[in-house]
Amino acid sequence: MKINTDEVLVSHAEIEQMLERLSSELNSDYKGEPLVVVGILTGAFIFTADLVRRLEMPVIVDFMQVSSYVGEFSTGELKIKKDLSYDIKDRNVLIVEDIIDTGRTLALLKEKLLERQPKSLKICTAFDKPSRRVNDLVPDYNGITIPDEFIVGYGLDLDGEYRDFDDVRIVRKE
Repeated sequence: MKINTDEVLVSHAEIEQMLERLSSELNSDYKGEPLVVVGILTGAFIFTADLVRRLEMPVIVDFMQVSSYVGEFSTGELKIKKDLSYDIKDRNVLIVEDIIDTGRTLALLKEKLLERQPKSLKICTAFDKPSRRVNDLVPDYNGITIPDEFIVGYGLDLDGEYRDFDDVRIVRKE
């Protein structure tokens, strides 16, 4: 089976506009207060880097790698593959995710991080697929709402490939 990634869903220019809008909202909301930005590996690494370069407050960048799935099925339990390096107690924390699909893993992560008593905890996503949501999770900062398509590029992958596109493309199997 051949994979076709020719169809662009979100252009590089649209991503740049999204980054400017999100960073403006964050700069306005945090008004110079220190922020711990938690990028979710591996998909959000490019988005996290692009976003933090536009922030105008003191920022600590950390990463987590989490999963609640085995294959295509949710286990209902959060598995932390890489935990935070910094204590987030009494700090403003922003989870930065590449895409929110069902919302299962992110809801579990949010619950787990709230146990660590941050001053605030918000979620920022580059791409949101609300049509696939199975819970009431809504990102505090939403980059671009997209249709129910499998996408790659701008950090998102298919079996580790295609992360390097500077735009977002729909995957078609031929």
